[in-house]
Amino acid sequence: MDNNLYKVNKILNSEKYKEYLKKNNECEMDREFCKHDIDHFLDVARIAYIICLEKGLNYSKEVIYAIAILHDIGRWMEYEKGIPHEEASEILAKELLREAGFSEYEENLILQAILSHRKHGEGELNFIIYKSDKLSRKCFACGAEQKCNWNKDKKNFNILY
Repeated sequence: MDNNLYKVNKILNSEKYKEYLKKNNECEMDREFCKHDIDHFLDVARIAYIICLEKGLNYSKEVIYAIAILHDIGRWMEYEKGIPHEEASEILAKELLREAGFSEYEENLILQAILSHRKHGEGELNFIIYKSDKLSRKCFACGAEQKCNWNKDKKNFNILY
């Protein structure tokens, strides 16, 4: 597996990405529930990568991290424009992925995972991202857990990764 994160770091350091992240943070400044910030993105990346390693899957670290840092990047558009954030994130991710130099195959894999991260989606990688997104949430330590509208089955009360 390739451990190089050159393209992911190119995204992280792009002005557009920084602006989208800032907009997410501004929109969620007063949010008491889980936030869609860089900490969440990196938690999802690390959990997904561990799952892939444990299963012996051959997804590159770069693809997994790209999915994770981009899967909720359009959350601000949901707040401001009512666009479902998985669709908004896919729209924003396309340009960032091209600018970073991802191949067409990688881009398609990443965009499909972004679009399906809120549901199980078809395909092993899509399910891993969905699962990692849920496992990244620290419901066991959340002061707002009782007010959260997530179904108990979705909430994460244990550390698995």
